[in-house]
Amino acid sequence: MKIRLFPRAETTVRAGHPWVFAESVKSTNRPGEPGELAVVYDRRDRFLAVGFWDPESPIPLRIIHSGAPEKIDRGWWLDRARACRDRRSGFGPDTTGYRCINGDSEGFPGLVADRYDDTLVVKLYSAAWVSRWAEIESILREVFEPRYLVRRVARNLADLDEGFVGQAGQEVVVFSENGLRFEAAVRHGQKTGFFLDQRDNRARVEQLAEGRDVLNVFSFSGGFSVYAARGGASSVTDLDISAHALESAGRNFELNPEVSVKREAVQADAFAWMAETTGRWDLIVTDPPSLAKREREKAGALKAYRKLNADAIRHLRPGGVLVAASCSAHVRAAEFLALMREEARRSGRPWRELWTSGHAADHPPGFAEAEYLKAIAIELG
Repeated sequence: MKIRLFPRAETTVRAGHPWVFAESVKSTNRPGEPGELAVVYDRRDRFLAVGFWDPESPIPLRIIHSGAPEKIDRGWWLDRARACRDRRSGFGPDTTGYRCINGDSEGFPGLVADRYDDTLVVKLYSAAWVSRWAEIESILREVFEPRYLVRRVARNLADLDEGFVGQAGQEVVVFSENGLRFEAAVRHGQKTGFFLDQRDNRARVEQLAEGRDVLNVFSFSGGFSVYAARGGASSVTDLDISAHALESAGRNFELNPEVSVKREAVQADAFAWMAETTGRWDLIVTDPPSLAKREREKAGALKAYRKLNADAIRHLRPGGVLVAASCSAHVRAAEFLALMREEARRSGRPWRELWTSGHAADHPPGFAEAEYLKAIAIELG
C-alpha cells in the first residue's frame, strides 16, 4: 500500500524516528491489512520510507527502513538480526540472561527478544509480527540458536494468539547474571520473565552494600537484594505487595547458597508501608513499576515519586544511600533527576550525588520515546 504523510511527519521520519501516529497519516491508496508493508512517499512522490501497517494501533505505521529503497526480504531481516547479535558479543559465560533485540530501537518495531540461558523469549507488541511469525521465527532460530523459543504477545493481541502452539519447554528457566543465578518465569511472568534492564544498577548496588542494612522497595523477585547480599550487606528487607514475587525472591536466594544474609520479606503496599513504618536502613532501593503509562498520568506519577522517595530519605540513617529508579517513559530523565535532587535538598541533610545511570548496553534507546529507564544514587548525612 502507498501512504502519504503531513509535512511535519515527513520531516520526523526523514530524521529517523520510527513511529508515525494516526493523525500524521494524510492519505492511503487503499485499506491495509495488519503486517502489510506500507511504502511512504513524500510530497514530491519520492520514496521516503517503508514500515509495518497496523490499522488498529494508535501508531498505525512503524518504520523499518528510510532513505534509499531496499528490498525487504528474509536476507534483509537476517542481516539485521545478526547485527543485533553481534552487538551483544561482550557477554561472557557468567551472564546468560540479556536482551537480544530491543524492538523499535533496533529496527524490529513491536518485537523484543530476551535470552535466558538456552531459551529465547520473544514478545510481540504489534499485530504485524503475528502474520509474519513463521518467517521471523526461523530467522531468530538461525541467528540466536536457542534450544527453546517461547512466543508471548501483549494483552491487546491475545485474541490473535488463540490457537498458537509453541515449542515445549520449561515454565521457569534458571539463568546467570554476573555469576549470580535467577529464575525467569518465561511463559507467564512479567515482561519476558525477569527485569533484565536493571542488571547494571543491581551491580552498582552490590558495590554500595557492604556492612549496610538494605531495604528493597518494590523488590519483585529480589534481584537488588541478592546482589546486595553478595556485596556484604548485614541484612536485606524485601518489600512487595505480591506474595508470588516475594516467594520468587526467596527461591532466588536459594539458587545462590553461597550468598548468606539475614533476610526479611514484607508483604504490603509499598507506598502505605513506607509512610507508616518507623524503621531505619543504611541503603534503600526504590524501583516501582511504571507510574505513568500515559502522558495524562505524568503529574500523578511525579507526585508519587516525590512522596515515595521523601519517605525513603526519612528512613535513611546518617551516611545512608538512596538508590531511586524510574521506568516511566512519560517522566523524562531530567525531570526525575531534578525531583530527586530537590528532595535531597528539602531534607535539610548534607547530601552528595554518587552517580546517575540510564539504559544498559543491551537495551539501547534509539529515539526519545524509547528512553524510559533512569536511576540516581544519593548519599545523605
